[in-house]
Amino acid sequence: MRRAVVAGAAVAGAVAVGGAAVWAAGGDDGRAGRTAAPATAPVERGDLVDTETVDGTLTYADVTAVWTGASGVVTWAPEQGASIGRGETLIGVDGRPVTLMYGNAPMYRTLGQGAEGKDVRSLEENLKELGYGGEMTVDGEFTAATEAAVCAWQDERGLPETGTVAPAQVVFLGGAVRVREVKTPEGGRASGGQPVLTVSGEERVVHVDLDADRQELAKEGAKAAVELPGGTRVEGTIAEVGAVAESGGKQQDTTVDVEIAVDYDGRFDEAPVRVELAGERRSDVLSVPVEALLAVRGGFGVEVVEGARTRVVPVTVGAFGGGRVEVSGAGLRAGTKVGVPAE
Repeated sequence: MRRAVVAGAAVAGAVAVGGAAVWAAGGDDGRAGRTAAPATAPVERGDLVDTETVDGTLTYADVTAVWTGASGVVTWAPEQGASIGRGETLIGVDGRPVTLMYGNAPMYRTLGQGAEGKDVRSLEENLKELGYGGEMTVDGEFTAATEAAVCAWQDERGLPETGTVAPAQVVFLGGAVRVREVKTPEGGRASGGQPVLTVSGEERVVHVDLDADRQELAKEGAKAAVELPGGTRVEGTIAEVGAVAESGGKQQDTTVDVEIAVDYDGRFDEAPVRVELAGERRSDVLSVPVEALLAVRGGFGVEVVEGARTRVVPVTVGAFGGGRVEVSGAGLRAGTKVGVPAE
């Protein structure tokens, strides 16, 4: 829990609040037996952003399964982690390549003269980008010029020069991909009933299963700080927030999928990370370091230091952010010194 409340008799020890230790008060004067605070920090007035640190996974965006219209024995398969771009081979079946082309329309039919549609336009765009444009016009109509471009491409790829393109020859995907898993390895049999690969985009993202009751912390376009294994921090931007909460089962909380784009090209993959999400901004409030909080009977307090004397002041806590916590209590003002554990 981010905000623990100690009820009943105060006990000596530490309570976790906002990711830091909160010291429990004890003794008649509520000072855990100290004669003076070991160190102090000032109460500050200013803005405070409510933050929460959650678990995430560093991965790649746009994970998808790849099907092909090719049926037969897989004679070549890429290695896991390989990058495949436009015009390159996704997989080989019966000694012939299945080529990646970019597009959002599925390759569901054989394309030849007279065909029209988005799939034809995607084919023409790819042929042009690959240098086979010639006299062809990119207009979504399969003409004689399109057929000539197809024949030139087929000759280069070692395919029969039929002038038509079948689903066994091309797969349309949104862009360059990275191979996550080879579903049908060399020697296996490809068929339309099962995917041959699982791929992702090449953009790095962090995936978070965020508790649905904290969904307000995730706003598209908002910044997030990501701590990588080893402690390195990188900045991220929330790219997508799931619209539907998903339940992990009877014993698990309901969560919302959150995708965070990060500028990272290092070696970590499928690595656990910590993500700091920012929520509500509290303006012009008093705050103290989280470690200044004491767990006292019925709630929290801070130890106000006045020269050689100290006294415990009960406080109401608010937002947490940046290692600080919003507080309000009798006599507290900016500049008041409060006790904190010595470093």
